[in-house]
This record gives sequence, C-alpha cells and structure tokens, in this order.
Amino acid sequence: MHAPQEEHWEAVLRIVRYLKGIPGHGVLFKKYGHLEIHGYTDADWAGNPNDRRSTTGYFTFVGGNLVTWRSKKQKVVALSSAEAEFRGIKSGLTEVLWLKKLMTELDLKSTQPCRLLCDNKAAISISENPVQHDRTKHVEVDRHFIKDTIDAKIVELPYVKSEDQLADVLTKAMNSQSFRGVLDKLSIDDPVT
Repeated sequence: MHAPQEEHWEAVLRIVRYLKGIPGHGVLFKKYGHLEIHGYTDADWAGNPNDRRSTTGYFTFVGGNLVTWRSKKQKVVALSSAEAEFRGIKSGLTEVLWLKKLMTELDLKSTQPCRLLCDNKAAISISENPVQHDRTKHVEVDRHFIKDTIDAKIVELPYVKSEDQLADVLTKAMNSQSFRGVLDKLSIDDPVT
C-alpha cells in the first residue's frame, strides 16, 4: 500500500470485476440442530515469489455455518510444507478456541471436541507427537500449545483429503469449477436465485 505498482492496480481491478459479477452473493445460514465448532486450515508453502513466505488460511464453522475466515501471509519463512501447515494449524486453532470461549460465555456449550481439519499428515503428526525432534525446535512453543489442546480433548485434528480441503481457496489459485464447488460447500450463494 505504501508503494503500489501496476500489478497491484490489476489485482484491484480483478477484485472489482469479481464483486460486480456477484452483487447478491452472501453467506447463508441454515439450522442444522447442533452447535459444534469445526474448521479447515491450510497453508501454501513458500507461495510468495518475492520473499517465499507462506500464506495461511482458515474457515471456522459453528453449527455447520461459516462464521469466520482469514487469509494472511505468515510472518516468517517456513523451511518445509509441514512447517507452513503447522503454523496454519496454530492460527486456525486460536480462532477455534476463541469461538469456543465465546460460545461458553453465551452459555452455549458444545459437548463435542472442536475439529480442525488439515490436509498435511506431517503437520498433524508433529502436532500429536510428544517427542521433540531437532527439526521442530524452532516451532516448539506452538507445538506445545497445539499438543496441550489435543491432550485436553478440546480439539481434534483429523486429516482431510486435499480435494475436500475448503481452505485451499484462501491460499491457492483455483479453477472456476473448483471455486464454485467450494462456495457451495461454504453456503455462499445468491439467495434470490
């Protein structure tokens, strides 16, 4: 924003054209009969060609409805895809825990552990494995934070296949068919049509 270039202007125009094409779209809420909290988290590894920082993205749902989402460039360069995904898990986990606390304060307690779905088995393994490895020392604090919430049965970290990973739309380019499929699963639509 401090030194905009031609490519930034082209990105803004692309966003404006996209928004012009979907003026009535919004998030639709449905009654599913539960208040379970779950989320999807993803990261691209070294996706930014300028500084090779990764992008983290997550969606969170309460009662089956999309309530929060975020896409943000990570502050440090990840040395592996597992590390990038691991940092994404931490970001998604903090959001899920915030929602759980908010629901508790509203006296809407869920009996089920929250679920945070990730498509990287190595990152899940690092999160659940109590043994420290030299290769994970630089993310040790995050690992303890994630491991403690898993051990307390506050959160589960199930694996989701990459083709079912909704958060991909926040971190990677997608073709229009895949993009529309994700929007359908997120209940983002035009209520008039």
